[in-house]
Amino acid sequence: MSVTLQLGIIVGYLVIALLVGLVAYRVTERTAEDFYLASRTFGTVVLLFTVFATLLSAFTFFGGPDNAYALGPEWILVMGLMDGIIFAILWYVIGYKQWLLGQRSGYMTLGELLGDVFGSRLLRGLVAVISLFWLFPYVMLQQIGAGAAIAGLTEGAVPFWAGATLITAFMIVYVTLAGMRGIAWTDTLQGVFMLSMVWLALAWVLSAVEGGIGTINAGLQETAPEFLALGGGAYTPQFMLTFAISIAFGVTMFPQINQRFFAADSETVLKRSFALWPVLVLLLFVPAFLLGTWAAGLGIEANVAAGESVLPLILEVYTPTWFASLVIAGAIAAMMSSSDSMLLSGSSYFTRDLYRPFVNRELSDRGEDRLGRVGVVSFAVLALGASIWAEGGGIAAATVGSLLVDIGDLAFGGFAQMTGPVLIALYWRRTTRTGLIAGLLVPQGLYMAFNFIPEMTISGVPLFATTYGGWGISLYTILVGVGVTVAVSAFQARSGPEHGPIGGD
Repeated sequence: MSVTLQLGIIVGYLVIALLVGLVAYRVTERTAEDFYLASRTFGTVVLLFTVFATLLSAFTFFGGPDNAYALGPEWILVMGLMDGIIFAILWYVIGYKQWLLGQRSGYMTLGELLGDVFGSRLLRGLVAVISLFWLFPYVMLQQIGAGAAIAGLTEGAVPFWAGATLITAFMIVYVTLAGMRGIAWTDTLQGVFMLSMVWLALAWVLSAVEGGIGTINAGLQETAPEFLALGGGAYTPQFMLTFAISIAFGVTMFPQINQRFFAADSETVLKRSFALWPVLVLLLFVPAFLLGTWAAGLGIEANVAAGESVLPLILEVYTPTWFASLVIAGAIAAMMSSSDSMLLSGSSYFTRDLYRPFVNRELSDRGEDRLGRVGVVSFAVLALGASIWAEGGGIAAATVGSLLVDIGDLAFGGFAQMTGPVLIALYWRRTTRTGLIAGLLVPQGLYMAFNFIPEMTISGVPLFATTYGGWGISLYTILVGVGVTVAVSAFQARSGPEHGPIGGD
């Protein structure tokens, strides 16, 4: 298949997504609430799929299958059953409380809610700064994945920078035009498309292998027998729980996910959506990660150390080129559905929680709507520039799958530090403003120290490590955040604006 036809498939899909955004633009109101939350009108299908598609990313489609290829199929448990269930619980516990308060007072961001309830501009800005700090590299992750996917699909005919720029340009257009409504509609399209493609890919590979699943299992028995037994190898309980908890806690605080808690049309919609969430997660992760596992049994040579990803390789061997192009287009759609939501949420955190309270408190609703669209463009261009710079510095030559997993894991862990203190603030009446601020800052500082400070030793013993007793450092720092929030709040006098009247609803 020619490069022109391959690009035609990708661009054709992008044009369809753009047309959906243009239709949404025709019914979009010129208000901040409509731009950021689609006027809080999401039904069950749209809310479920916009959360679902927003979480589909390069991390899922390249890092996940690569991990299953290298470590075994238990990755399905980490990202599917465990993460799906934990996040569903948090969706209800935190998301439902946010929805109630948002309906009551019109909040659009988590920082706005906490800042108002605790009477603190500092707290409002702190939530925004922490969120934007971790959001920026995660937007880069999607752009790096998209650029690498297009470059690989076209065998270098379209360079990394051109592919990343193409995807970013399309996102800028439909996000600035249609806001959350357009994103949600395209998310629904992208989610259905990717689910269909990944199951078709699984069936196609299975039908193309002579001997079917028996041949695949025989190959695994010969090359990776540990893949046929539950547990073992890298999949210790500590590893699995650390990863699953960090991801679920991190997802809950992702701005692009957390903000959707405010957008449900009704209590019924919110509750029905979180109940269906684990099922939808498994429908995606099972086939995607099985393909990675099967590749190991089929003798697919994926030199991940040289930057190869296993998903395109197994599709290249067992499916027609046009179909492989469609699946990769679906993976790129997943990256887009993550990035566009990140751009919108990043813009809302900047305009509502930083610009409005600290620069111009008299900003009109129409003015905020315009500023939000400018913010989307600025955020996207800055992230694109950083992604191209990073690729030029050698990142693209590193392991793409490992790179995406590492960046994603780091960002998940950073966001995860916020979940404990926020959960306490939502339900414990004795939480104080100072206690919440300390509970947000201390674990962030510790988490960054353990991940960013160069290795230091005392008498030959490492001062900073990423695991202790097999448990990841993110879990320890999450517990520190909870402890600090409770301890500082308990030692403060209960008075006036220090306490937010949240608990008890």
